[in-house]
Amino acid sequence: MIKKAVIPAAGKGTRLLPATHAQPKEMLPCGSKPTIQYVVEELKAAGIEDIIIITGPEKGALKDHLKKIKEKNGINLNFEYVEQKEPTGLAKAVGLAKKYIGNEPFIVALGDTIIYSESNGDWLKRMVELHEEKEAKVTILLEQVEARDVSKYGIVRGNQISQKVWEIQDLVEKPNLQDAPSQLAICGRYIFEPEIFAAINKTERGIDGEYQLTDTIKILIEEGAEVWGLMQSEGEVCYDIGDPTSYALAFIELSLNDEKIGDALRKYLMKKYQVMKKSDVL
Repeated sequence: MIKKAVIPAAGKGTRLLPATHAQPKEMLPCGSKPTIQYVVEELKAAGIEDIIIITGPEKGALKDHLKKIKEKNGINLNFEYVEQKEPTGLAKAVGLAKKYIGNEPFIVALGDTIIYSESNGDWLKRMVELHEEKEAKVTILLEQVEARDVSKYGIVRGNQISQKVWEIQDLVEKPNLQDAPSQLAICGRYIFEPEIFAAINKTERGIDGEYQLTDTIKILIEEGAEVWGLMQSEGEVCYDIGDPTSYALAFIELSLNDEKIGDALRKYLMKKYQVMKKSDVL
């Protein structure tokens, strides 16, 4: 079983300003927990023991929170922190974890993306099984997105091998709809073999002037590496905390599933909708 994971959390959260002036976007709450806690709990449920968090300047709140939940909740995890002084893209952020990873396979879980399921962590166990079965260099978690949303994600092209499994042939970062090879989006979870670090060193700046992880994975594909994709299962939802609208939706839905506040919120919303006029809804 894979025991190490990397959480990139160095982004500035500019799309969420002014909410992120004084706190990292990974600390924005969804229900009664901040986003980063959901990600950590996913990894712990899947058997991860060591988590390397790539942070930026002014992210002390994130470190303080994880220290407190580890102490209060008895979470048996080892946290290591690496500071990326200036965010230059996801590939460079992952590359900073090399000395902690060594020659082991590892997971990358984006710090601003929550994968919610009732059976927390099962998606990762299935990814590991596929990764080992195919002797892959990279395994990616995928979701089907609306056509209007493809420009927000890394989009893949590949051969569908079974209902949930794809052999990945190409990746495009945030394509226009007319250039998108599919509507299959990367939803913030990867498994990598350590060969990814050599490919990161070969990666050039791409879209937005950043070093994109999709470009790094393309290098491995061009070198003949096996790259596979696993579709989410029924009941698993990917929440992107990247912009105000997606964050608002994530907050509402995860709050409804929160055992501390879900029932009260549901009753409030039902009462609110019952007294609203049709014109108010429209």
